[in-house]
Amino acid sequence: MADAEQQQDRTTGEQSEQTPLLGGPGDASQQGKPLYHNFVIGTGVVAQAGVWILAAIVWGSVFSNDLSLFSAHPLLNSAAVLFFVQGVLILQPTYTAKQKKQGTYTHAALNDIAVLAAVAGLVIIEYNKIDHNGAHFESIHAILGLVTYILVIFQALVGITQFFTPSLYGGVDNAKALYKYHRVGGYITLLVMLATVCAATQTTFNKNVLQMQLWAVVVASVIIVLGLGARIKPSKFGWLAGQ
Repeated sequence: MADAEQQQDRTTGEQSEQTPLLGGPGDASQQGKPLYHNFVIGTGVVAQAGVWILAAIVWGSVFSNDLSLFSAHPLLNSAAVLFFVQGVLILQPTYTAKQKKQGTYTHAALNDIAVLAAVAGLVIIEYNKIDHNGAHFESIHAILGLVTYILVIFQALVGITQFFTPSLYGGVDNAKALYKYHRVGGYITLLVMLATVCAATQTTFNKNVLQMQLWAVVVASVIIVLGLGARIKPSKFGWLAGQ
């Protein structure tokens, strides 16, 4: 009997030692908790820390200098990143069909706010470029920004039509079959977003005025990726269901 207990203790200890620091893939699950818990369940709190640090870096740099119309560009785009991350966090741990439906509506609302903020940021930077006869899409930041805006608009259109007008895809089943691609696209879009923010630290305006540090933005971005990545459920991707 004692030998069996010792063996069980050793097995439990080995499992504890082998458990990933941030938990296993998709460990975070809403289960019976209210929807708002999804913002911090599991490593959600890690992602929250990262995105709020990132926002603080941008906003702190902007408000530490004289404000202008251009100031709205980094403020709006960093707000867009903040809301996009919230949109991902709210939907990741949903468990039951009812929770998934509630999560999807909230996800859509948060993403709509993010899209509006991003588009407003785009309008402002384009107006600023035209007003000052500035060159378009010369820096890596500008090029990545254009790619980000395209991905954001595409993701928004596909996400909205898949859920609210599935007939465009030939029915609900066909629309649901594409959900996994929308999820992958969302994570890719977020990675490009974060790369765009990192690239912003290398622009002339940032080096001369805002002075955001690349290392700080990279660290905040990595924290976001770790927090979100640890909560990804492989079962929600059709081709990974068996893994």
